Amino acid sequence: MNKKICISRVITVVSLVILFFSMTSCAPVIFDIDNATSKNWHQWRGPNNDGVSNATDVPTTWSQTENVKWRFPLPGEGASTPVIWDDKIFLTCADGEELVLMCINTQGDELWKRTLATGNRRSRGDEVNFASPSPTTDGKHVWAFLGSGDLVCYDYDGNQVWKTNLAERYGEFNLYFIMSTTPLLYKDKLYMHLIHSSAWLVLALDKMTGEEIWKQKRKSDAIQESEQAYTSPMLYQDAERELLIVHGADYVTAHNLDDGSEIWRCGGFNPVQNYNQFFRFVASPVSTDGLIVVPSAKNGPVIGIDPSGTGDITDTQWQKWKLSRGTPDVPSPLIHDGLVYLCRENGDLICIDATTGEQLYRHQTHRHRHRSSPVYANGHIYLTARDGVVNVVKAGKDFEIVATNNIDEEIAASPVILDGTLYLRSYNALYAIGKNE
Repeated sequence: MNKKICISRVITVVSLVILFFSMTSCAPVIFDIDNATSKNWHQWRGPNNDGVSNATDVPTTWSQTENVKWRFPLPGEGASTPVIWDDKIFLTCADGEELVLMCINTQGDELWKRTLATGNRRSRGDEVNFASPSPTTDGKHVWAFLGSGDLVCYDYDGNQVWKTNLAERYGEFNLYFIMSTTPLLYKDKLYMHLIHSSAWLVLALDKMTGEEIWKQKRKSDAIQESEQAYTSPMLYQDAERELLIVHGADYVTAHNLDDGSEIWRCGGFNPVQNYNQFFRFVASPVSTDGLIVVPSAKNGPVIGIDPSGTGDITDTQWQKWKLSRGTPDVPSPLIHDGLVYLCRENGDLICIDATTGEQLYRHQTHRHRHRSSPVYANGHIYLTARDGVVNVVKAGKDFEIVATNNIDEEIAASPVILDGTLYLRSYNALYAIGKNE
């Protein structure tokens, strides 16, 4: 064989081998990360921070005993939603006057419990307390924030990595009720906002040290209670951009992840001509590709925003649609398959077209306070009321209640649906609902 041809073939083979290994050593890293998060419920509203679960074979009927795999009694109340990674569940709750972080396995056994702070505070009866923000995890560490300002990081063996107090670092929280924002974990940072009458701050902290990476002051002309917010930051991502979305003090704003600088802002939720000084935001925005759905408060508007704008986008072409009334006051919106679902605090379910904002229906479900955010799984919407009643509604343009279930225990946390199991966290216990194997 000609020596040049032989060498050429060797080079070609080597090139192909290099290409193969470069593809198999690089591509799976991204795939594994995405795959890992999609198989876990690592933050308050699930893998994509939108309340959507890809689980199938999810139960639609249960009671305190029917379809209950296990029930784990909790030492005290809390509104925080559990987070799950592989076989570990993390949640915060009161334990007497202590605030604790608990690690439970998916068989319902306690692995460890750590005291984070002492001196619990309650508000609105027992509806909220210092254990209202939800934890977040990356599969190696878990971060938990309390209404007291305490922010902690623990490893999976229950060892404290670091602890700080944001109220001591950035000023005492000044709200009518209790600081309830949940940290957003993305890559190597924890993103947070502190919106209250003494400060409007957006923060990025190093997840492994708690040290400040950047701090951004956020402008507003809100007054009185409207200066305050109980919302949580969210991440918007598409092929062209990544935005940190912050909602509170009469505006929703988009920020650069690298330095916190403001990219755009939208107002129009609390009209100047009929200003409501008690218009505090509790429900957080939710997004899908090309759309951010932003609620407000007290039966006010819901706005659909094109995320590609810049500057002040109030009442501009970047506002895709506006529902003038009907916002959820506490539960955050849900988007699935081109439809937006709004669960009002009185149990009314509103369905609107995500493209046009047209209201498709509004129907009554269970007439009781709804504090939990709706969750989607396997063709159904799960709506959780404060008294423990969960209505399962068929997803789609036609309203239908598939089942009504009751565990007869108070619930403020949102449901978690993972691997065919529905996790309901009441003030008394954590339930794992599904088929017994």
